[in-house]
Amino acid sequence: MENYRQKTIKHEISCVGIGLHTGNKISMTLKPADPNTGIVFHRTDAEGRDAYIPAHHDHVVDTRMCTCIGNKDGVKVATIEHLMAAIHAMGVNNMQIDIDGPETPVMDGSSAPFVFLLECAGIKPQNAPLKALRILKPVSYKNGDKEVVLLPAEKGLKMRFAIDFPAAIIGHQEAELDLTPANFKNMFSRARTFGFLKDIEMLRSIGLARGGSLDNAILVNDNTIMNKDGLRYSNEFVRHKMLDAVGDLYMSGYTLIAEFHGCRSGHTDTNALLSAVFADASNYEIVDMASYYSALDEDKTFEEDEDLKQLECA
Repeated sequence: MENYRQKTIKHEISCVGIGLHTGNKISMTLKPADPNTGIVFHRTDAEGRDAYIPAHHDHVVDTRMCTCIGNKDGVKVATIEHLMAAIHAMGVNNMQIDIDGPETPVMDGSSAPFVFLLECAGIKPQNAPLKALRILKPVSYKNGDKEVVLLPAEKGLKMRFAIDFPAAIIGHQEAELDLTPANFKNMFSRARTFGFLKDIEMLRSIGLARGGSLDNAILVNDNTIMNKDGLRYSNEFVRHKMLDAVGDLYMSGYTLIAEFHGCRSGHTDTNALLSAVFADASNYEIVDMASYYSALDEDKTFEEDEDLKQLECA
């Protein structure tokens, strides 16, 4: 039943990089945390203010080009979605993230470096039951041609994503993911963030993308990929959007038992979807995963026995 216990990392581990939007050098340390802590960011440079920010949807303060969380003292941490995706996919439930600036390091623009850090730190079970957010009925959020939906599912988190971009080199792309550590690591973790050359000056004028480069993002110019090594996957763009959604969904504070569909959506839409879920208690239930899956297995065994009895009678 180890899979149904909460998990944290075995050892502290650190990295240094630059912020995608600020361009600042950032040091970050991942630390083990006690059961029921959740994922908490700690700004080590926030002197005289509350320095702790839970990674939770009701602490999201900005979703322009990234997911940014903050607290009542105005302390913020931005661009957390790639790290959160790795934490979610690798099954870590409790961790403190010490960071000395307003943004996580972008690394190579994907989740792969964070998956590597978690694997190096090691992941261990804790003496506390793992709980999940189980969706009971369809919940959706739509904004123009962007739409996100959570549907009931029997087990796990299954995801589908579709994008459409005018640039022919991207166009229409679709992807599916049955979220497990192996599936995420092998098929999605290396997908990088992307941007368009025509937008760079505008983004930098409003304080965004100042740390972006060909080392940490895919840059598209009309129908040309500017990165000399090209793409890591033929549909890397939609895989990265899926990666973002994996990170943003973990802002629920729970592992999910649900099916997720995203269409042309982004950080704003996924956060709005989580707010819609929690706005109505009839949308969901919080379940003890060990008890839930045990009951599910018993129901299936009973159904199989009944089927055998019918065959014997026939």
